[in-house]
Amino acid sequence: MISEIQSRKQALFYEIDKHLLYDDKPSGFFKKLMENDLFKNEYPFTLISRLEKTEQSPTHHPEGSVWNHTLLVLDNAARVKTFSRESRVFMWSALLHDLGKATTTKLRKGRITSYNHDIEGEKLAVSLLEYFNEDKIFTEKVARMVRWHMQILFVTKNLPFSNIEKMKEEVDIEEIALLGLCDRLGRGMEQDVENEIKVMENFINVCRNN
Repeated sequence: MISEIQSRKQALFYEIDKHLLYDDKPSGFFKKLMENDLFKNEYPFTLISRLEKTEQSPTHHPEGSVWNHTLLVLDNAARVKTFSRESRVFMWSALLHDLGKATTTKLRKGRITSYNHDIEGEKLAVSLLEYFNEDKIFTEKVARMVRWHMQILFVTKNLPFSNIEKMKEEVDIEEIALLGLCDRLGRGMEQDVENEIKVMENFINVCRNN
């Protein structure tokens, strides 16, 4: 028999799913979620809610915590989700893309870093979605989007962490590019949107020609 707490968790999961898919500005709902004890204190929602206390580099992320960043990314994603081939995968990827920062964020030589948060985040995304018995294919698609979301930076900056060949085996580069655009624009600073779109287009072209 399903316990009452398990039933409430499942109901909240469905509610989150609905707001991700249908809200024009999901951040409003998710801000209120931080007042929900179930979301703040019960696994696996804690994999998300703990991002509220996960710091980021103020230079690159003046918006503050990973949670603040995630809210901005969600609203960006909601604006462009009609361009995605799989909007549900896309929106869940936007919500979960930085899960790995909670366990990888460290202060190194006076700098806040989160090396390999994309790799760690893939595992955590699988844990969260499997907990709710999500379809295996859906779970894999979201997890792989989380895994490769940093490639838009790695590829365009020609960094050694890029792995275009492997990425192309696992995800649609246009989907990753769209998520990467939302991620890059999800910072509390003035940004040149047209330039960021050019970065996204350049990423796609480099990957296609690789």
